[in-house]
Amino acid sequence: MSVIDQIFEKAKLNPQKVVFPEALNEKMMQAAFEAGNEGYIYPILVGNKAEIEQAVKERGYDLSVFTVVDMEDEEYRRTLIEKYIALPDTRLKEKALNRRMQDKLQFAMVMQAVGDADVTFAGIDYTTGDVLLAGQMIIGLKPGIATISSIGLCDIPGFEGSEGSLLAVGDSAVCTNPNAEQLASIAISACDTVKSLLGWQPRCACVSYSTLGSGQGELIDKVTEAVKIANELRPDLAIDGEFQLDAAISPSVAAKKVKRDSKVAGKANVVIWPDLNVGNVAVKLIQQFGHADAYGPMLQGFKKVVCDCSRGAPVSELKGNIVISAVRAAGEKE
Repeated sequence: MSVIDQIFEKAKLNPQKVVFPEALNEKMMQAAFEAGNEGYIYPILVGNKAEIEQAVKERGYDLSVFTVVDMEDEEYRRTLIEKYIALPDTRLKEKALNRRMQDKLQFAMVMQAVGDADVTFAGIDYTTGDVLLAGQMIIGLKPGIATISSIGLCDIPGFEGSEGSLLAVGDSAVCTNPNAEQLASIAISACDTVKSLLGWQPRCACVSYSTLGSGQGELIDKVTEAVKIANELRPDLAIDGEFQLDAAISPSVAAKKVKRDSKVAGKANVVIWPDLNVGNVAVKLIQQFGHADAYGPMLQGFKKVVCDCSRGAPVSELKGNIVISAVRAAGEKE
């Protein structure tokens, strides 16, 4: 059974409420319907109720699969606002929140923030920037996290790592040139993501062109400082480095290069790139020459799971990312 098949099976055991602010988009509605009809999620469509219900019927879908939330329902809007402004550390007051909730994406995220939904899923009509800004304002960052980032899951034929052919990598899509504090946040978020999604005990390697001082320079200093910060913030996690990639994932190389005890060296299941140049190139090398399947990118760092999908993605990919997001949300509750 492939990793995606395992994730799909896991989703069925504990379906989550996923809210779709782009409800009228044809691809999004189809993906939401398929995921809901097959028992992976409880899909919630947000917008003008009459328009949504008409579109559902015209496209031949069973309306009973969906929960349709009418943004014009003033009573429900007031309830959401009351719940939201009562949350600890909320940054928005009633007037500003009411104004923002004219937007479907931010309305959906308010639903998620107060517990009426578990995941917000968007990205076809809204840009990545829209999703990130709304998420930071409405959902907020997890305590101790300095930046939003992403993680991907690579299934690499022929790779025999500590999790078989699987390796989690990040950030390959969002944070361009993280400083040490941000890099520590990426590592911490990545550990939490793989634990919630896959149930792994994360072993996270921060990589560079040096292994434990074999090279020198400010590029290496950033990575070593990030490891120090991450360990101070989350001593419960196995985050180590700086390692070259081979020392991170190969036991034989680690035995030669790492001359101290390490829970990570040679058996890392999570690899953190020092910047986006490295991350983007590395993932494409893994795909092109390693013929790997790469799942993601999955946004991380928010208090709750927010998903930004690719606007060019086919329905099958949208559905897969919806299910992955739902499993992450269920895992984070645990």
